[in-house]
Amino acid sequence: MKIIILGAGRVGFSVAESLVSERNDITVIDQDAQRLRELESRFDLRGVVGSGIDPQVLAEAGAADTDLLIACAALDETNLVCCKLGQLLFNIPTRIARVRSSGLTDDEAVLGKDGLGVDAIICPEASLTRYIGKLTEYPEALQVRAFAGGRACLASVRARPGAPAVGLRIGELRTHNPEMGLRIVAIYRRFADEPDRFVRCDGGTRIEPGDEVFVLSARETLPGILAALHRPEGQPARPVRRVLIAGGGRVAMRLAELLAEQPGRFHIKIVEVDAKRCMELASALPEDVLVLQGDATDENLLDDEGIEDVDLFLALTNDDENNIMACLQAKRMGAARVLALINRRSYADLMHGTQIDIALSPAQAMLGELLAHVRRGDVQAVHSLRRGVAEALEIVARGDRKSSRVVGRRVDELRLPPEVNIGLIVRGLPVPGENGEPAESPAAEPEVIIPRSHTVIESNDHVVFFLPNKRLVQDVEKLFRVSATFF
Repeated sequence: MKIIILGAGRVGFSVAESLVSERNDITVIDQDAQRLRELESRFDLRGVVGSGIDPQVLAEAGAADTDLLIACAALDETNLVCCKLGQLLFNIPTRIARVRSSGLTDDEAVLGKDGLGVDAIICPEASLTRYIGKLTEYPEALQVRAFAGGRACLASVRARPGAPAVGLRIGELRTHNPEMGLRIVAIYRRFADEPDRFVRCDGGTRIEPGDEVFVLSARETLPGILAALHRPEGQPARPVRRVLIAGGGRVAMRLAELLAEQPGRFHIKIVEVDAKRCMELASALPEDVLVLQGDATDENLLDDEGIEDVDLFLALTNDDENNIMACLQAKRMGAARVLALINRRSYADLMHGTQIDIALSPAQAMLGELLAHVRRGDVQAVHSLRRGVAEALEIVARGDRKSSRVVGRRVDELRLPPEVNIGLIVRGLPVPGENGEPAESPAAEPEVIIPRSHTVIESNDHVVFFLPNKRLVQDVEKLFRVSATFF
């Protein structure tokens, strides 16, 4: 696929890195020549110096035969104008814009073909807010990703000594807890003086303390599964109630607004250094959100605010070093869980396995939304995992036994690479109509199926895969491709 990326900042860099690894033809436009030279020296792509709203620059970048335009420059206006030029002058089939303004996200009349010419909006801040919001629902999880409209979830959790499922083989776990309905799709195991190593999962694989376990299940059964892997037997659940946020930027404000939509559930405090920003936050947020002026790395301030009682500490400033130090300080002083927002990928890698529970990259949080537009076939959702190395993919089976390599066939008949793990199947979701409108909903509720070797895939099944390496994506897409005739 031929792709133009406008903007070589943090988001553009992460997008280019991910898409180049999939053998796409990438061109990046930016006005900073030094930034482009750095990109060209690291990745197999082409840089064009100039403005993305200059038709001559777009033409030089090859817009005339481009398949996808991703506009992720710093300014919303630049991204929107670039998409409109891509539509009017070059007829680029798919145009995606990064937009920070929340007022445009749902306005089809403004964004559509007759408006700004944008096919999809991405907002890293909104993606981060949704991501962190899921962690407040599932406090044992390191990350939670939704599939099939939220009916199924992929979560990763750190196995702890004393938890009921830790020490069991996967086959024993399924035998002893048949009501759980889960599929463990991957385990990453810690080893001394080397990175975590991927462990292939089968019935004989034992879950060991310290393992990072990736599990797929229906949404309703996920809390019990996470507890069985993470919470020692007899220990009561500790839901997230008290939240302390370091930094008062866009993400912090969005998150406070999201959590405040459930009155009385959360006690939220925001610590911000800048006095003017504190006034802005205090006037914009609900009155039960407490805004404090101060430095979140200050030990005395954390002690005064009862850091030992905080269920979730979030360092969301724009400074990676401050976020790391604030989290380490908060964890040392008794915060139950800490999350650091890390922009530099090298820093995020270093944080893995430290006292910081979660190191989160803004670009990685929204990357899956972009990848869903790049994937071929009927891909519904993509989630980038393990800092972009692994991937979870939801793809719909279409056609019939004559036109499809998967429909009407048992799971053990599918010609999948051995590393690819079919996690679950969601059956009975509405089939889109001809004009993109949902068809009449089926009489029965959609069913979440944990597939076995004898499970037969049906047309319109939503199949969720875990791929430990992104190079396997093309094999899965090819398998699900519908042909006019198939022999």
